Amino acid sequence: MPQTPTTEITFSDASMPWAVGDWSSTIHPPTVLVADNDEGIRDLIAFHLRAAGYHTLEAADGRTAMALAVNERPQLILLDVSMPGLDGLGFCYELHSSPQTADIPVMIVSSHGAPADVDLGHIVGAEDYLVKPFASAELLRRVQRLLPLGD
Repeated sequence: MPQTPTTEITFSDASMPWAVGDWSSTIHPPTVLVADNDEGIRDLIAFHLRAAGYHTLEAADGRTAMALAVNERPQLILLDVSMPGLDGLGFCYELHSSPQTADIPVMIVSSHGAPADVDLGHIVGAEDYLVKPFASAELLRRVQRLLPLGD
């Protein structure tokens, strides 16, 4: 299989060449869609993600979140279960049922924290489930596991 050439840039003060792919994610950080009907929670999550270097999109309901997922193709979706229109479980199921969006990982962030709720979240396709209230460090740790910066 032929290998595609990589472009390298060498800076005068650098001892090693820097592959273009290594810095392109800095120019275009990974996008995370935050979908939660609670504006305060949505703003808090987006604030922490932006501070950590991610680009964010925000939606207050499931239908808006689905439109953003289809049109913007975020690399990760953080999703509340209780949202108007299309709830988080229905959203996750629909998202993973479409070949166009099936590969986008989802982390449910919800106050519904019973074991049955967490199990149901995984059944509909969520890769992770974080129960509210949460520590921002735990949120960022889980996001980093699902969507490492620099990849």
